[in-house]
Amino acid sequence: MPTAPTVENILDMQRWWLFTVRGVFAVLFGLAALIWPGLTLLALIILWGAYAFFDGAMMLYLTLTHKEWPARWALGLIGVLGLVTGLIALFWPGITATALLLLIAAWALVTGALQIVDAIRLRKVMTNEWFYVVTGALTVLLGIILVVNPAAGAMAFVITIGVFAILWGVVLVLFSLRLKQLGGVLAPRVPQA
Repeated sequence: MPTAPTVENILDMQRWWLFTVRGVFAVLFGLAALIWPGLTLLALIILWGAYAFFDGAMMLYLTLTHKEWPARWALGLIGVLGLVTGLIALFWPGITATALLLLIAAWALVTGALQIVDAIRLRKVMTNEWFYVVTGALTVLLGIILVVNPAAGAMAFVITIGVFAILWGVVLVLFSLRLKQLGGVLAPRVPQA
């Protein structure tokens, strides 16, 4: 019978930094979108596809290495969605802007909902999991915005995605720092000679 997950089980491998990496890449993507808003939609599609693919790969890595993570299936599904949507954007960049917006909206809605579910399960083993809830809520909000107005111009799309990516990245970094703090508190102490 599997044992109940504990914070020690989740954090003993010290992989909090993966959330930091995800957050930093999100912030860099957001800054690039805001600094160069005149990017062509094709360049933005390729940039977003690379980000989604990388993010999905990181989530699958977490899924495979964190056997005790609550709702591990959610991490895996987020990873698969990131890989699939990233590959679609990279290999079919000529799809219409509306189709891309709806693809990103679907990714955002499902990924955000799964992050919220995962955060709720984390409540059993840690406090201040609200950082992860906020990332899920921001992701769902992006999905709703894109569903409500999929025909928005490319410039509005670039700015919306850029601002979202920066906010999401900052919250992911804050969440990773919380995980690091818990890891440092819970790390076994080595007796000094």
